[in-house]
Amino acid sequence: MSVQAARAPTPQPPFLLRETIGPIAVLTLNRPAARNSLSAAMIAGLHAELNSIRDDKAVRGVVIAANGPAFSAGHDMKELTARRTDPDRGRAFFAEMMNACSAMMQAIVHLPKPVVAAVQGIATAAGCQLVASCDLAIASEDAKFATPGVDIGLFCSTPMVALSRNVPRKQAMEMLLTGEPVTADRAREIGLVNRVVPAGTELGAAIELAQQVALKSAYTVKLGKEAFYRQAEMSLADAYRYAAEVMTENMMARDAEEGIGAFIEKRTPTWRDE
Repeated sequence: MSVQAARAPTPQPPFLLRETIGPIAVLTLNRPAARNSLSAAMIAGLHAELNSIRDDKAVRGVVIAANGPAFSAGHDMKELTARRTDPDRGRAFFAEMMNACSAMMQAIVHLPKPVVAAVQGIATAAGCQLVASCDLAIASEDAKFATPGVDIGLFCSTPMVALSRNVPRKQAMEMLLTGEPVTADRAREIGLVNRVVPAGTELGAAIELAQQVALKSAYTVKLGKEAFYRQAEMSLADAYRYAAEVMTENMMARDAEEGIGAFIEKRTPTWRDE
């Protein structure tokens, strides 16, 4: 056996990294050579981490970041195109991928903890969808956002769902129909991101924002986040009826009693997350 044949294959770095900083879990996309495209493995990995975080009481917030010059270029087009040789020309795999990605995005929304995106480069197509799916987003001044599927004959239909729930219709349609990128400042103007910070500081700013929310009652944040997304899909009257029910339930919580008491007594509340 030759030396070359006996040599073990070079281990590949993990495509998704997880780090714990205090009460914050930082999930970092780690496929910089592939512009952090959302492969099947990346989508499954993100979904699995979100599921593991859901009931982990030590984690009070999540930051999604990325290594390399791009935050995420969206779906892995090479992976998708490779399935064109399947007997069904890839239809079953395409459906599986789109549904898996949609489920992962919804897991972010349904996570009972705040999720903050830290965007350092381009976030296009499903990468832009990932940013829009997060509760909050911090962008580097160098970041750009786009839904350019129309340029390659593939309308960004699934990214459209998250995008249209974050920015006004006319701005969403302009991004979807032209495919043109928008700057970080423009993304802030239309509501796609919360803040724009100097390049290189976006991760720290995202962690700081997540830590700020982590200081609140976890029970209250969970209740409020769920209510926010549910009422947004209701009529005005239904939203008020539902919000009144949530408010009443919240008033009965131990943390609301403690928080209101601390406010009246001018002291710092002690949360029990219940």
